[in-house]
Amino acid sequence: MTTSGSALDKSKPNMPLSGLSNDGYSKGDVATATCYCGAVQLEFPTEAPSLLDTFVCNCFDCYKITASMFASNFIVDDRYLKHNRGQENLTSFRQNHTIARLESTTSERYHMINCFCKTCGTLMYRVPEAFPGQSILRIGTVDDFSLMETKLKPRREQFVHSRVSWLKGVDGPKKSERLNEDTLASAGGVGVQ
Repeated sequence: MTTSGSALDKSKPNMPLSGLSNDGYSKGDVATATCYCGAVQLEFPTEAPSLLDTFVCNCFDCYKITASMFASNFIVDDRYLKHNRGQENLTSFRQNHTIARLESTTSERYHMINCFCKTCGTLMYRVPEAFPGQSILRIGTVDDFSLMETKLKPRREQFVHSRVSWLKGVDGPKKSERLNEDTLASAGGVGVQ
């Protein structure tokens, strides 16, 4: 039986039925992220240096693209991101105008490729052109829910000025008013500590 919140034994994988697939895994330094219908499944690293960062974003782009009030994300080095299945079932579009582009002094760099499952519409990852070799995955697609409380727990929260007033934000991580380019990991960079 799966429990939630603080009652979870966070040292063990927690794979509740969520979506239509039940073949996700978490072992050693890799785990899976699966779309809602199960057509697309990724394997990603859960340890530095290939797990680059974890964060919550309150920007207006994340509001719209997640149909929610924030996005919980993690960044991985693409050399360690594996498509277990369904790569051909992904569709994408290039977003030319992003909130990061509007707030950046180097605006030409901030295009984003958004990759969705064609069947169920789950956003699996985003590819920021400003940071080649990296992909931004959504924590909510991860199959092992214990990772959300451990290895993927957000280290920072950005665009806090855009956070809705009734949401207090995430306890613990560093806060920033905008995209802080200095704190973003580069491929092979600082990684999650």
